[in-house]
Amino acid sequence: MKDYNKVLVVINPTTDHQAALDRAVDLASKSQAEVIAFLSIFDFSYEMTSILSHQEREAMRQGVIDQRKAWLDDILAQYQPRGVNIHSEVVWHNRPFESVINYAMEHDVDLIVKGTHDHDKLKAVIFTPTDWHLMRKAPIPVLMVKEHDWPVNGKIICAINVACEDEEHQNLNGKVIQYAKHLADKFSASVHLVNGYPGTPVNLAIELPDFDANSYNDTIRMQHEQRVQYIAQTYEIPFENCHVEEGLPEDIIPDMAQKLDAELVILGTVGRTGFSAALIGNTAEHVIDSINCDLLAIKPDGFKSPLEEE
Repeated sequence: MKDYNKVLVVINPTTDHQAALDRAVDLASKSQAEVIAFLSIFDFSYEMTSILSHQEREAMRQGVIDQRKAWLDDILAQYQPRGVNIHSEVVWHNRPFESVINYAMEHDVDLIVKGTHDHDKLKAVIFTPTDWHLMRKAPIPVLMVKEHDWPVNGKIICAINVACEDEEHQNLNGKVIQYAKHLADKFSASVHLVNGYPGTPVNLAIELPDFDANSYNDTIRMQHEQRVQYIAQTYEIPFENCHVEEGLPEDIIPDMAQKLDAELVILGTVGRTGFSAALIGNTAEHVIDSINCDLLAIKPDGFKSPLEEE
């Protein structure tokens, strides 16, 4: 894959500390990329001021934009010594994810970077509707950043799917691994392949008394291990970096990320059904919220954002 040329960072307007901006600058410094610090703001009260003229409302909105841009530029000034080309963009929009995706598509952005939100009472990371919209609808990779450093000689996990042998899933597996290898080269990291396989269906063991559950399980595990090792060999990944475990993605991926102390998990997102729904869908909250590291969500080649069709 090519180096990043443009990295768009979604700025959190509620804090001066911008973890996503830190990560984006780190990435950009490895690729001589341009960083766009993007802030989408909206205040409904300005739209409801009917006693003001259209021009007066525009002037008020522009005043808020200028105020926030000055605040953002002060933050960006701290990054000048790092030698990265970085500038700010502040827009007024009532749907933040739309403004981010539309800007990214119009300006040929290569990567969207966004920070997650810590929930103090729950001691967990909360994904907002904007996060989910970006991961599901952005046609370019989305990196969700947590408070976790990327040290030298770290580990990158590729969550791959070998249960489906169709061309789309195979190509997406390859794309996930290529992204991982590219980042691994930049940060001197190692790439690990993680795959989960389903256990023996309980009803099958009950309905068929002669059914050998252990043999069935061994066969399924062996099939998954062989397919994962074939992929590893194709992309020159050591077999000892292949991890095949019995269980669902929402259990296997976070467990392996913690066990390996991974810096990044990369997922391929195909749609909203089947295996991909387990990653970006109903159970995705359990996968992602349990991972104490960054997450990179990648779409297949040819993916069309729903915003392009509107």
